[in-house]
Amino acid sequence: MTPKGDFKTVLHDREEGVSEEQVQLLVDAARLAAANAYVPYSNFPVGAAVLTITGEVFTGCNVENASYPLTVCAERVAIGTAVAAGHRRLQAIAVTAPKMNGVTPCGGCRQVINEFRGVDAGVAVILDGKDGPEILKIDDLLPRSFGPSDLKQ
Repeated sequence: MTPKGDFKTVLHDREEGVSEEQVQLLVDAARLAAANAYVPYSNFPVGAAVLTITGEVFTGCNVENASYPLTVCAERVAIGTAVAAGHRRLQAIAVTAPKMNGVTPCGGCRQVINEFRGVDAGVAVILDGKDGPEILKIDDLLPRSFGPSDLKQ
């Protein structure tokens, strides 16, 4: 599977980008995490893996609850785990759902991803698709977003 696009321009407005090896590592980690999903109600497992700007990877899976609003998405579990370890800036996140190609983060998860993007930095969002990873910027999924920098004005 070869990711689509030029990593340095598609993923970030920054020079470093995300390498093809990092993309594959994140997709593989997200797939492993999805295998641990707790989904007795929807039977729709999702896995996520985040890459911090320091190069560390954290994973998460969705965790359902009989009281449906208390369900936690895989993306938020992965980000929360990174935050609990002291990280505040993300470089990339991969999302996978074994039952659906190219699944995207929900609106709430998009907002949480945006929260940890860092100042003037993009976050690559890697969607696991049947033709390989599809790579977007968080700005593509959450245009005209509201975030921490808006509160400082």
